[in-house]
Amino acid sequence: MAHMIHAGVTASVTELKRNPMGTIAAGHGGAVAILNRNEPAFYCVPAAEYEAMLSMIEDAELNAIADSRVTSREIAVSLDEL
Repeated sequence: MAHMIHAGVTASVTELKRNPMGTIAAGHGGAVAILNRNEPAFYCVPAAEYEAMLSMIEDAELNAIADSRVTSREIAVSLDEL
């Protein structure tokens, strides 16, 4: 069965076990697809890329909240009331 690989670099589970840091370094800062029997098992993602993905997810969640409130009526509030 064909699988979509969402990384420019692939490595086997055996390669990952043999040299974990070398495997992630082979991705040059990007994700590495880890294959088990020639099928993607998981992605090994560097910390900086993972943090960037979490930031993008948080931004998308905040945008969804803002979009849901765009039609809400405004409420006037003074600074003293806060």
